[in-house]
Amino acid sequence: MQPSLPSLRVEDLRTTNSQMARCIELSKLASRSDVPVVLLGETGTGKTLLAHAIHNSSPRAKGAFVSFNASAMSDTLLESQLFGHERGAFTGAQQTLKGKFELANGGTIFLDEIADMSPLAQVKVLRVLEYGEFERLGSERMLKTDARIICATNVSLRDRVRHGKFREDLYHRLNGLTILIPALRDRREELPALIANELRASAMRQGKKITAIHPAAMDRLLAHDWRGNLRELSHTVRTMTLFCDGKVIMPDHVHFPPDIVNETAATDGRTQARGMHHDGNGRQDGADLTLASAVRRHVDFVYKQANENQRRTARLLGISRATLSRHLRRCSHLSQAS
Repeated sequence: MQPSLPSLRVEDLRTTNSQMARCIELSKLASRSDVPVVLLGETGTGKTLLAHAIHNSSPRAKGAFVSFNASAMSDTLLESQLFGHERGAFTGAQQTLKGKFELANGGTIFLDEIADMSPLAQVKVLRVLEYGEFERLGSERMLKTDARIICATNVSLRDRVRHGKFREDLYHRLNGLTILIPALRDRREELPALIANELRASAMRQGKKITAIHPAAMDRLLAHDWRGNLRELSHTVRTMTLFCDGKVIMPDHVHFPPDIVNETAATDGRTQARGMHHDGNGRQDGADLTLASAVRRHVDFVYKQANENQRRTARLLGISRATLSRHLRRCSHLSQAS
């Protein structure tokens, strides 16, 4: 059984891939010091997991591990979350709140999606790195923190600096050690073991006794491009575990949700159509590749796998019954129109 995320250590990580082996070796070095670390990798490659492992293997393991997503947040809210605020500092601040840097004192703060941090927040974080001090919003009292920083990004910070979207002085402060996490498609030799481990854990959580994967089902899994990396693999295995009512995963239990694939492709700016033959209208061998069609096929597939049980279908899709009903009416309308 795999260690849980909070208890995972770098020493627990195993690999047969040379790129991943280098990643683990650098993580071991990082765990022995307080040098700032930047984890660079595509969405879903396990940056949060590796940050946990580095913290748990470091002298700070008994301290707190505090995680924070640095993107898509107003400056005031972001500053409040990172540095805290006093009661009455702004509308809605009804009580004093400790910020992430204060909570991480003596431990590690993990700043995810650091490349998307606003310019104002970058200035504030730089000050913490340089002087180890900060102020809560609405306070003039300076507070100290001894928090080790680990950052994660799916884009190059150096490129962000070149384009004027990230402070160069902050980049040099953060870039003590950069660890590149390889994409899952670049470590395919690990797929069978990763799938087996995930399936074992998923079956245990769902109380199922799945003992094997049909060769044809495994072929589908191994041939997939895994643009969503470990996150997509985990979702796919959980879904096929739900669909499996026996002891063997069959080919029709394996389904790759188009929403995950499309979302990941949009994030990294690359097409998933490598090696596909398209006609002049952008269709693959005449197929309808519009997003509406992909959603319709996915909803229809899950609905049939759930024996047309709307409650179970909604649960599998992670949507409400009302939303599912709208999708089903749209599917019915599109089928009649075609």
